[in-house]
Amino acid sequence: MRSLTLSAGSSCLREDDSRRMGKLKFWVCACALAFCLSASVLYGKTIVFLGDSLTAGYGVRPEQSYPALIAEKIRAANLPYEVVNAGVSGDTSADGLRRIDWLLQRKVDVLVIALGANDGLRGLPPSSLKANLEAIIEKAKAKNPQMQIVIAGMQMPPNLGADYTNKFQEVFAEVAQKNKAVLIPFLLESVGGHRDLNQSDSIHPTAAGQKVVAETIWRGLEAILRRG
Repeated sequence: MRSLTLSAGSSCLREDDSRRMGKLKFWVCACALAFCLSASVLYGKTIVFLGDSLTAGYGVRPEQSYPALIAEKIRAANLPYEVVNAGVSGDTSADGLRRIDWLLQRKVDVLVIALGANDGLRGLPPSSLKANLEAIIEKAKAKNPQMQIVIAGMQMPPNLGADYTNKFQEVFAEVAQKNKAVLIPFLLESVGGHRDLNQSDSIHPTAAGQKVVAETIWRGLEAILRRG
């Protein structure tokens, strides 16, 4: 499995990025992408996980992140896919939109979008989240009209208010329906709120939690990969 991950802090929410950090993230992602551009030649097809620290595997070893665990399942099933972990700690949907052009320099067959957690934790408008997700998909489809899109939804705690949390959650289903994408309703299903499956920050899954996330993703992803 190739990794484009970059940790930008100790939590899913980051402080305001300095220009220096922004440049660092840009060049690390660019160099990592250049390193793995030829991977699809070996594996035939490529699946990219575009996400934040939940995808990057903050607080666990790289091989314990859910994209790495998905890669293991793919190998066990003898499916011709290279997995690219494009999770960056602290990223919002707007950050993902800024990065997508770099990721699309290689041929991508399946794009799993797992963004939105930081949008919600910062209280950013659901309308902005929706616009960013749709723009990411538009760019992806323009590059490869046959690309399969999977959207991993997110939920916010009730303390943000019922109106906000409901509108936030509805975004993922609306975007998936509009773009004929596969919807995984909640990335952290059976993990969020379970203290034994989360690190001390109560945000990031432990290694055991990442295994549960991988199973959730795999249920929505396996059929797509087997269809090829």
